[in-house]
Amino acid sequence: MHPDTPAPPDATPAAAPGAAAAPATPHGAHLRGAARLATDATAGLVDLVEALHARIASPPGLPVRAGERTTGITGLVYRSIHGVTKLVGGSVDALLRLVEPQLLRPGAPSAERDALLAALNGVLGDHLAASGNPLATPMTLRVHGQDVSTPGALADAGPALLLQVHGLCMHDGQWLRKGHDHGAWLARTLGFTPVALRYNSGRAIADNGRDLALQLEDLLDRWPVPLQRCVAIGHSMGGLVLRSALQQAAARGLRWPARLQDLVFLGTPHLGAPLERAGHGVDLLLGATPYAAPLARLGRIRSAGITDLRHGLPADEAPLPPHLRCWAVAATLGAPEAPLKTRLLGDGLVPLDSALGRHRDLQRSLDIPAERHCVVPSLGHLDLLSSEVVATTLQRWLAAPPEPAALKSR
Repeated sequence: MHPDTPAPPDATPAAAPGAAAAPATPHGAHLRGAARLATDATAGLVDLVEALHARIASPPGLPVRAGERTTGITGLVYRSIHGVTKLVGGSVDALLRLVEPQLLRPGAPSAERDALLAALNGVLGDHLAASGNPLATPMTLRVHGQDVSTPGALADAGPALLLQVHGLCMHDGQWLRKGHDHGAWLARTLGFTPVALRYNSGRAIADNGRDLALQLEDLLDRWPVPLQRCVAIGHSMGGLVLRSALQQAAARGLRWPARLQDLVFLGTPHLGAPLERAGHGVDLLLGATPYAAPLARLGRIRSAGITDLRHGLPADEAPLPPHLRCWAVAATLGAPEAPLKTRLLGDGLVPLDSALGRHRDLQRSLDIPAERHCVVPSLGHLDLLSSEVVATTLQRWLAAPPEPAALKSR
């Protein structure tokens, strides 16, 4: 391959030279938070979170098994929480004795711990935040795995900013899937500087939108060079958080929305996801993709973020700013030749019309022209993050800034 030829989408992006590890919450605080969670949660809740985490971490295509369990350090944490909830007079010390040697041992897998915390925050994040639990994930903007406020973090930032916002029960590191990260791919092919948001996805979308709006205004002040391009990509719930941030930023008169030129939605449930229809048919639908299968059991667990995701954010609640070029990528589990009804079911979590923002009531529909839609067949919700078709589509869409006339209308 010629040295100037971009690597294919499935290549693993190289780590940034000299990138420092992000400062982490002390493990002791995580342990205390786990102890508090153990006293608040039921055994059924722990089962739910463990199943969700197991399915996120497992290879795609494997059948969904009842009573799915995690292994390794994460499995030990879950077993420990179960044990503490069953102890008579169980205490923080009991939990510490069980899990401290594993969590604090040298080389404990931080990626697995991050996935566990992201899943817990998606299911219980509003409770964790309201109770001051140290397991609650604070919102941070990150570049090369470190907070943008870290000295030197933006030293190599260029004139093109790409913001990535993840979805429910996930974290910023999970933009890397099957060796591919859309942000790293667009950095190599189009010269963007990717900045990824990490946030507590169990909080209300409006709360996360407000905080993101304020952090982006601060990022604008921190950016070390004049911005020529500013683009945002939201996967699933991340697209709704971006829309909320835009709406609240406009109400506050913030500057950054005027700098944003393109907004891309990947499997965003604009009109909601059918998570609370807990019938057998929905169980089968959600079971079609490993990521979504445990969400079929969320009928009794209602974090603010999950409730918001069920209902979506129609256009009459948060209209798209008229100056933005907006794009929508949707996936369907059905093959191209499948019946229309099958394809309309969507990616296993988000129905097709919801991902494209199409509603029978035009006032509730998003004004994204059909030529800015991309529907990828035979693809699940999480695989939008690793699809070569999606990667090349993003590259084509974002290769050039909008013409001046395009800034006035979508």
